[in-house]
Amino acid sequence: MPGIDYDKTQDYLASLVPPREPELQKMEAYAEEHGFPIIGPACGYYCYQLARMNGARSVFELGSGYGYSTAWFAKAVRENGGGVVHHTVWDAKLSGMARAHLSKLGFDGLVEYHTAEAVETLRNTAGKFDLIFNDIDKETYPDSLPVIKEKLRPGGLLIVDNMLWHGQILDPRDREKSTAAIRRFTRDITTDPDWIVSLVPMRDGMMVAYKVAQD
Repeated sequence: MPGIDYDKTQDYLASLVPPREPELQKMEAYAEEHGFPIIGPACGYYCYQLARMNGARSVFELGSGYGYSTAWFAKAVRENGGGVVHHTVWDAKLSGMARAHLSKLGFDGLVEYHTAEAVETLRNTAGKFDLIFNDIDKETYPDSLPVIKEKLRPGGLLIVDNMLWHGQILDPRDREKSTAAIRRFTRDITTDPDWIVSLVPMRDGMMVAYKVAQD
């Protein structure tokens, strides 16, 4: 059996995504032009699918950039009957870009914007969430997990981006701090019986974890 070419596989996965709205395509074009690390159409559509399957009506994003992933979650929440997606980012400019894009996509009233540190904002936001998306600085991944576990409802979904970390995670010689943090996060969540975890080798690796419902 011939080996699977990574780049060709990723292009093929992207080709399966249905056509996107012009505004979403503009966001993709901006990322391509400026080298901004969005999750891309295949992972975006996968997040949308998971949120629809989960029936998510309350979503919290830890690290939202200029709103590309937010758009996919907001689309799912709207189709699930409405609710809220929390967009969190440190940068006021990125928050402003997100507001403009998401308004043009028709998501006014579905998104709550936070210009603040993401994990502390999650900790201080009332309620439990159906779905949490984690894409913050990788060195802070391990410390985010206890907060995520507390704020995600039983039966909820956690989606974590960059879990292959450009292939660095596969190199045992790589001792870079971000790589070590991803390894620690992976160990912590996969050895915790309260989680059912899979890692999908789409783009830079998306981890999907189901928080086991308590009896």
